Amino acid sequence: MQSALFLAVQHECGPMDKGAGTGPKNEEKREKMKRTLLKDWKSRLSYFLQNSSSPGKPKTGKKSKQQTFIKPSPEEAQLWSEAFDELLASKYGLAAFRAFLKSEFCEENIEFWLACEDFKKTKSPQKLSSKAKKIYTDFIEKEAPKEINIDFQTKSLIAQNIQEATSGCFTTAQKRVYSLMENNSYPRFLESEFYQDLCKKPQITTEPHAT
Repeated sequence: MQSALFLAVQHECGPMDKGAGTGPKNEEKREKMKRTLLKDWKSRLSYFLQNSSSPGKPKTGKKSKQQTFIKPSPEEAQLWSEAFDELLASKYGLAAFRAFLKSEFCEENIEFWLACEDFKKTKSPQKLSSKAKKIYTDFIEKEAPKEINIDFQTKSLIAQNIQEATSGCFTTAQKRVYSLMENNSYPRFLESEFYQDLCKKPQITTEPHAT
């Protein structure tokens, strides 16, 4: 599981150390990087689990739209393994999956998918146009801050489509990113220690009777 996670990060999300070659020193460096990555992702999800299990204190101010996620029951969590859509439909599951992608340095995939979902619900032509341009500059264009991994033809088609934006501008790209997550990151999430812990039913312990 650990080696698979590390290799997947290298393969799908770009090389973690472009200058790394072969040899004992570089091998030791990669092992150290792998341990750091796994420790970081586990701590992120552990923190998420602890802070989502019980309602937190609401924050004051205008930007207090912090959602309180209720920890799912083992039965609810097990439903996530039946279909990727089941995971995305759960607020807790979506947040946990997002944290998992962040640990794999692929968070841009879920952010792009969510941006596309919001985009498709937009009715105003003016807002549709401005949102299309923002999605393009954030995720599509070359050297974009959250550039997703799609082919050049799809990028070129999007560049043309956003000139007269419609709700279907990003349909092809969204489907490809969805497929990438469903076929790669999603199975690894289901194998993760965090998810397995959510699916465990609490054991009922009986205290020994005093004699």
